[in-house]
Order: sequence, then C-alpha cells, then structure tokens
Amino acid sequence: MYATQAAPHHFRNRAVTTSRDFDSCVVRIAAERDREAFATLFDHYAPRVKALLIRAGSPAAAAEELAQETLLSVWRKAHLFNPERASSAAWIFTIARNCGIDRRRRNARIVSQPAEQALDEPDSDPLAEEAMIVRQNEAAIRVALDKLPAEQATVIRMSYFGDNPQADIARSLGIP
Repeated sequence: MYATQAAPHHFRNRAVTTSRDFDSCVVRIAAERDREAFATLFDHYAPRVKALLIRAGSPAAAAEELAQETLLSVWRKAHLFNPERASSAAWIFTIARNCGIDRRRRNARIVSQPAEQALDEPDSDPLAEEAMIVRQNEAAIRVALDKLPAEQATVIRMSYFGDNPQADIARSLGIP
C-alpha cells in the first residue's frame, strides 16, 4: 500500500515540487540509474497511477500491481524519456495506461475451460476452437480497420496483429 504525503518529496536534500523537478529525476535515472531519484518518483507517482487505474476500472489489487509494473517500466525505459516531447507525468501516465491496456488484452486472450465436464462428453480440441475464435476476431477487426484513417489503422495493425507494445509503435512511427 502506498502512503500519501502532503509534504513535498525530497531529492538530494531539496524539495521536489515542480514538473521539471520530476522530469529531472527521470533524466537522472536514465543517466546514472539513480535510486534516490527513482524512490522520489515512486513515492510521488505510484499512488497517483494506482488511483488512475482504479478510476479506469481496475480492481485495487490489480491497480497496485499495475502501478508497480508502470514504475518498473519507468526504471527500465528512462532512457526513452524526452522532456522536450512530454512531461514526466504525461509520460508515466501513458505508460500506466498502456500497462492497463496490455493487461486487459492478455486477460482477454485467456480461454478458460469449464471446471466440470461430463465424463461421457468427448474432449474438444481447445487449440482448434481458440484458433477459430482468433480468426473470427481478426476478420471482424480487419473489416473495422478498413473504415479507419490509414494512420490509425496502421497503429492498430501493429498493436493487435503485430503484438507490438505501445511504446515500440510510437517510437517506430514517430508519434506520441
């Protein structure tokens, strides 16, 4: 559980209160793998990310997991942060949103078997059934993609059919 703090965060014995201060923390993480800067970001953003994800419909436990996953991505991908393109807040909340989308996408792909099957019922091939469902979904998505502008369709193709993470798509297309 994250503690909320009314007092400003401190980094290197000075208050961290502005967007530029937090941007600086991300830059220091990228340049020096600065754990103190990361702790400052984590203390500030983890509860805010969790609240955002709860408002987006995630259960509290899942939102907390996703908040931790988000901040771990910040640690790993700090070198990709560009303060000229976006603030650290916008960048971190975008990562959080994408983590939530990726989690929902993974959960939607899980096909569950009923716990109890009749003993005399023949076993069906779950892989064939799953493949058929995937083909039907892909066909419906392709029809819908034809109705979108080309740029939007490209993003969705790369995400859904290419299974590329949102950050990779943005980087390869040069878009936020």
